[in-house]
Amino acid sequence: MEQLNNSLAARMADRFRGFLPVIVDVETGGFDAERDALLEIAAVTIGMDQEGNLYPHPVVSTHVEPFQGANIDPRALEITGIDPENPLRGALEERAALDHIFQAVRLAVKQNECQRAILVGHNAAFDLGFLNAAVRRVGHKRNPFHPFSCFDTATLSGLAYGQTVLSKAVLAAGYTFDSREAHSAVYDAERTALLFCRIINRLRTLEVLELERVGTMLPE
Repeated sequence: MEQLNNSLAARMADRFRGFLPVIVDVETGGFDAERDALLEIAAVTIGMDQEGNLYPHPVVSTHVEPFQGANIDPRALEITGIDPENPLRGALEERAALDHIFQAVRLAVKQNECQRAILVGHNAAFDLGFLNAAVRRVGHKRNPFHPFSCFDTATLSGLAYGQTVLSKAVLAAGYTFDSREAHSAVYDAERTALLFCRIINRLRTLEVLELERVGTMLPE
């Protein structure tokens, strides 16, 4: 019989039914994934130790050149602090930016013997929407991410800690959060990765304790 509860799986390939969680954060020129520019993207792949606990790998990131005709709301730039015209950004065109991120993700998927990546984000629909829109614009054929399924740490942290704002959830999980670094794709992705791993590992610990408790109550 197929195992239905994978929460105590000891291999990443088994833990999420063949999916590899990858934390993604994007910074953009607005809220409309079809019209507004994608300006920065960061991704953090996840590993699993011998005890079955998750941990984040180093972030992979790039700045992105706005696509032709992209809208950029000045208010969005005030929040992110991004100057799209700054030549020192080292921004890549959308196709090259996706290649840079996807190459690292595909390698991690292969190394973990998974079939596909699944996006993890704080309010994940936003990040997935911009990622999918960029994929469509450039006609990318090797997107490693599931096109619509995702894990949302806003929901998970609301369940685990009663907090849905990223900064408050990270603090509730026992980590620091520097508001001066917020709204950088790299920083937000790194904090979200720590938050996701802490929540999943916390669940694993609770289930182990519950199994031990139930085990002591079973008749011999």
